[in-house]
Amino acid sequence: MNILVTGGTGFIGSSLCARLLEGKHHIVVLTRQPALVMEGIEVISNLSQMEPQLTLDAVINLAGESIASKRWTKVQKQRIFDSRLEMTRNLIDFFKAAANKPKFFISSSAIGYYGVSESNQQCDESALGDESFSSRLCLQWEAVALEAETIGIRTCVLRTGIVLGKGGGALEKMLIPFKFGLGGRIGKGSQWMSWIHIDDLVGIILYCIENHQLTGPVNGTAPTPVTNAAFTKTFGKVLKRPAIVPMPAIVIKIIMGKMGEELLLAGKKVLPTKLTTAGYSFKFPHLEDALLNSI
Repeated sequence: MNILVTGGTGFIGSSLCARLLEGKHHIVVLTRQPALVMEGIEVISNLSQMEPQLTLDAVINLAGESIASKRWTKVQKQRIFDSRLEMTRNLIDFFKAAANKPKFFISSSAIGYYGVSESNQQCDESALGDESFSSRLCLQWEAVALEAETIGIRTCVLRTGIVLGKGGGALEKMLIPFKFGLGGRIGKGSQWMSWIHIDDLVGIILYCIENHQLTGPVNGTAPTPVTNAAFTKTFGKVLKRPAIVPMPAIVIKIIMGKMGEELLLAGKKVLPTKLTTAGYSFKFPHLEDALLNSI
């Protein structure tokens, strides 16, 4: 297949490109960091550099400023919004102008779409969001991406959970304190953590490309979400370290502000209903196995 990837040098994008190379696909990566792109991949810095006669089988949009890299100041919130919406808007404009339109478009989103209200209720793809920053961001981001449907392009928005894997993702910052026995639950520990192993997230993207019945929002999470308390207990077990040093909610709020409240102290029990209905088979459906493979 001919596949265009944005955000192809990040943690998810690099893993995806490696899998695509194994499949002998022709990959074009749109990036401002060409030195980070793997050998064997075509690199462009602007959509105008795309060959006009090339028909794309799929476009995979993973670009965007990290939502957890900096405290959410007004400026940083705008940067997060702009980095996601502008790239997605540019892709939609590119699709509209293209003589040969892509057959499929999948654009990143996140389970932050479902908001922060505390609840043990399960969320499938039909659940609604709220007025939190994360929810409003994902709602607007998805609205732009889904414009591709109006011009006849099958489109999915991938609501990704907490990504686990070697060399990056959520575990990168967690490993050091846990290895020194300083890990533990965050706040009450009752908040849900809907996670996904990187191998499954890449597998889900490829599954969405190949299965034409999949459209609209798709939850990129494992079928067995856990509470924060259960996650930290399992992580400690895998590392053979105690996980008994809690991080009080007030400390999170002081250090990280609203970002900490939404990303660490809140969570939703998200289930990948569309994927399981469509027949996707998870490589890592259980947390302990996923963590063992990620350290």
